[in-house]
Amino acid sequence: MGTIVSLNGVLTAPEDARISVFDRGFLYGDSVYEVIRTYEGVPFELDAHLARLESSAHRIGMRLPVPLATFAAEVAQTHAASGNPDSYVRIVSTRGSGTLGLDPRLAEDPVRMVIAMPLNPPGPEAYRDGVAIALVSVRRNLRDAIDPAAKTGNYLNSVMALAEAKTRGAYEAVMLDHRDYVTEGASSNVFCVMGETILTPPLDVGILEGITRSVVFKVCRQAGLRVLELPLTAQALEAADEVFITSSIREIVPVVKVDDSKVGAGVPGPVYARIRQLFDAYVAEYSAARK
Repeated sequence: MGTIVSLNGVLTAPEDARISVFDRGFLYGDSVYEVIRTYEGVPFELDAHLARLESSAHRIGMRLPVPLATFAAEVAQTHAASGNPDSYVRIVSTRGSGTLGLDPRLAEDPVRMVIAMPLNPPGPEAYRDGVAIALVSVRRNLRDAIDPAAKTGNYLNSVMALAEAKTRGAYEAVMLDHRDYVTEGASSNVFCVMGETILTPPLDVGILEGITRSVVFKVCRQAGLRVLELPLTAQALEAADEVFITSSIREIVPVVKVDDSKVGAGVPGPVYARIRQLFDAYVAEYSAARK
């Protein structure tokens, strides 16, 4: 078991994987990426992740260097070479290197990477006991600046948000937009439960369309649970009966504290438990169909 890198299609040990110091992904965050986890060796929702990679590239005016099918093959190859039962897989595609300067037309020789490393999800206590989130002072990027719907290597906004949350003892940061609406976590989508209704911010508030977020929508609607996309305030989040966050590696994590406010009874709630059950069943069916 271990970490292996596919660099432009060539498998290499991580210590031997090198890119130019002039690469624009390194210099400017001029890159797009995806994070995928496997279940029993099967990359979960791979097609959706690759479609979002392509969409992110399109949003920043960048062409991917190879077809999506090549990325898919390299994901499978890299995970297999790692020897991990299950992997954390990161795909990165940069605009390339060239003469120093901001002009994208200076870019040459785009770089693509697939990194597979041992999966390290949260410990069982996060799911059993729940976690705390902090509504931080760092605001989400405006859609007219760096569109949060593009998953790019320019991640300083989220880095600073999480740094603030950690100083306050929280597990995850949640950012507001310029109008004081809840957007998303530093690396997660946010849901809350009001009565029997599940609420989450709409895409047009300026968030990434999370893959796990979409799966939660699917399983809830198949089970007859009501899910709505509505603008949420910090006060609504603090007053919710339940709160949970979603991401590819962490799946679905219950939140029991928002800043200094206890969420509901202060323990993971019944709606979270139901959605968790539905999600696990979906994952099992997805993986079994593709093994």
